[in-house]
Amino acid sequence: MLLPVFASLTLLVPPAPKYPADAIAPALRENAHAVVRAFDKVVTVKSAGQLVETVHRVVTVLDEAGSDDYGREVVYYDALNRINYLHGAVYDAQGNLLHQLRPAEVHDQGLGSAGGSLMTDVRVRYADLRQPATPYTVEFDYEVTSANTLFYPDWQPQHDENVSLEGATLQVTTPTALPLRFEEQLLPAGAASPPVVAGSQTTYRWRLPAAPAVEEEPLAPALSALLPAVHLAPATFEVQGYAGSLASWQSLGQWVYELGKGRDVLPPALTAKMAQLLVTSPDPRERARKVYEFLQGSTRYVSVQLGLGGWQTSPATSVATGGYGDCKALSNYTCALLKAAGLPAYVALVGAGADHADVRTGFPSSQFNHAILCLPLAGHGTTPADTVWLECTSQTEAFGYMGSFTGNRHALLLTPEGGRLVATPRYGAQANRQQRRTDLWLDPSGGAKATVRTQRLGLAQDRYAQLLHEADPEEQKKYVSNHLRLSHFTVTSLRLAPAPGPALPGVVEVMGLELASMGTAAGRRLLLEPNVLGRLGALPNQVGARQAPLALPPAALYQDTVRLHVPTGFQVENLPAPAQFTTAYGTYSSTCTALPDGTLQYVRQLETRRPGGGTLPAAKYGEYRDFRRKISQADNAQVVLVKTDA
Repeated sequence: MLLPVFASLTLLVPPAPKYPADAIAPALRENAHAVVRAFDKVVTVKSAGQLVETVHRVVTVLDEAGSDDYGREVVYYDALNRINYLHGAVYDAQGNLLHQLRPAEVHDQGLGSAGGSLMTDVRVRYADLRQPATPYTVEFDYEVTSANTLFYPDWQPQHDENVSLEGATLQVTTPTALPLRFEEQLLPAGAASPPVVAGSQTTYRWRLPAAPAVEEEPLAPALSALLPAVHLAPATFEVQGYAGSLASWQSLGQWVYELGKGRDVLPPALTAKMAQLLVTSPDPRERARKVYEFLQGSTRYVSVQLGLGGWQTSPATSVATGGYGDCKALSNYTCALLKAAGLPAYVALVGAGADHADVRTGFPSSQFNHAILCLPLAGHGTTPADTVWLECTSQTEAFGYMGSFTGNRHALLLTPEGGRLVATPRYGAQANRQQRRTDLWLDPSGGAKATVRTQRLGLAQDRYAQLLHEADPEEQKKYVSNHLRLSHFTVTSLRLAPAPGPALPGVVEVMGLELASMGTAAGRRLLLEPNVLGRLGALPNQVGARQAPLALPPAALYQDTVRLHVPTGFQVENLPAPAQFTTAYGTYSSTCTALPDGTLQYVRQLETRRPGGGTLPAAKYGEYRDFRRKISQADNAQVVLVKTDA
C-alpha cells in the first residue's frame, strides 16, 4: 500500500537563531570592533601529569577591523599536547546559521623557520570562518589534553583594545590532593566563587560580567597587565616522568637544574684548550671574553622545541660536535667552557623580548622563554657586585651586554641549591646615549644638504646593531628613512659601523641628506628650525579621566649639535632664546648662537629620568605631558634669516 505523500516527507525545521547582533547592549558596541559574547574555559586536572582544557568561544565581529583577529581560531599542539576536537559555526547578523565547520575545513600545519633555525614538533590546527559582510558571529569549541602540566592555561577573556566582553567563565576541577595555585589580576568584586569540595575533587569557579571595550592610552603598560585575568599553576607537576614542584622559585629552579645535570661534559681536547687560557689569560674578565669569542666563532643558534627538549638541554658534547644548539644548549655549553677555564657560571631562565612583561615575582610558575648565562667574577657567590651576563645565542652581541631583549628584569638563576630570582643589568641614561653632529648647508630657496654623524650606545643602538649585522644596505636605508622625522627628503648615502670603545656596544651612522624644504620662504626672509633631526613630539591631551598607569620609556641621554651654514646673501635676523629646565622627568637645554665664521651653532641636550621605577599613577600623566610639551615647544623654535640688500 502506498503511503500518502505528506507522510513520507520529513519536515526540516531550521535551528533557532543564536547570538543575534542586535541583542548586544549599546554600551558594548561603543568603540568596539568585536564583542566576546562568551569565553568559557573548563580545566580538568586528571593527575600530576595530565590535564584537559575545554574552550567555548563566541565572538560577534562588528566590522572589518575585527575580522582578521576574531573570525578565525588557531589551536597549537605538539608531542605533549593533543587536540581532541575543533568545532565551529558562523551566524549572520540575525543569528541564523550560515555555515557549520566541516572537518575538511580544519587545516593542520607545522611550524617552521627559514634557514633551518627551528627544530620543533609544534603544529597548529586552524579554522577560518571570516565573512565578507559584518556583523557576523563565530562560535568555536575545542579541547586539548596536555601531558605537560608544568604549564596550566591562563584565562583572560578580554585582552585587546576595541573589543568588549559580554560574559565569561572559568572552571577548574582538580584532585584535592593536587592543590590549585592561582593569582587573580584586577578581578571585579564577586568574580570568584568559594571552592567546592565533592569527594576527592575540588572545583574553583570565576565569572566575569559585561565590560566595555577599552582603548590604549598613550604611554600605558600592555593591556595584558591592565585587564582582568586569572593565572593558574600547579603545586606539583610531571613532564614525561620528571616530577617537580612549583611551591617556590627554589623548587622550580631545582627541577630545571636536575634536568641538565651531568650534561656539561666537554670533549677532552676542548677541556684542555679552555684550561690553557688559565695560563695565557690570567685576568678573569679577559679569559671570559676569550671564551665568549670562541663560542661566537664556532656555534650557531637553532631553536629546539621537541617534547621535553623544550626544557632539557642537549649535552655539551653534542654542541661541541655539531656546532649548534638552542638557548639552553648554548648556555649550558658556554657554562662548561667557562668551568674548564676556571670560571664557575650559572644558566639563568628569563622572559626575553623588548615588550615581554617582567616576572610576577610573587607567583612561582613557568614564565620564561629563554636561557642566558650569569658569570660572577668576584668570588664564587651567585650575586656578586661584579657579574657578567652573556647572551649565548648571538654571534654578534657584545660581551656582557643584555640590552632591551633581556635587560632590566628578573631571571631565575639555576644553582645546585635550586632557583633564585636575580636582576639582570639595568641601563640608565648615561649608558643609553645618542650623540649626533649635523652639518647643514642651506640654499637661498630653503632647500638644504646635510651630513649627519650619529653615535648610539646601549639601548639606543639595539635595533641599529641588528641592521648592521643582519640587513643589506637597501634594508638599512629603508629603516633609517622610515624613522626620520622629516618630510620631502632623500637619503643620499648611509653607512653603519660599530662604534669604537670597549665599554658599551654602539653603532655609528654616517648619512647624507637632501632636504627639499628645510626652510620656509616668507618674502625676504627664510624661517627654519635648527633642530633638524632631534625634535620630540608632544603628547595628546587625555580625553576624559585617564585609566592606565604611566609607563615611562627608558632613561636616555640625547645630545645634538647642528652647524648651520647660512646661504650667501642672508644674515641672521632672529635667533631662538635659550631654553633650560629641570623636572623629575629629566633635564633639557638648548642654545643657538652665531659663530665668528658666519655659521650658526645649535646645541641641544635632553636627559630623561624614570621616577618611581618608570611606572607612575595615572594622575601623573598631565604633569609628564607638560614636560613633553615644553620640550616640543623649545625643539620647534625657529631661526629667522633675512636677505641682505647687497
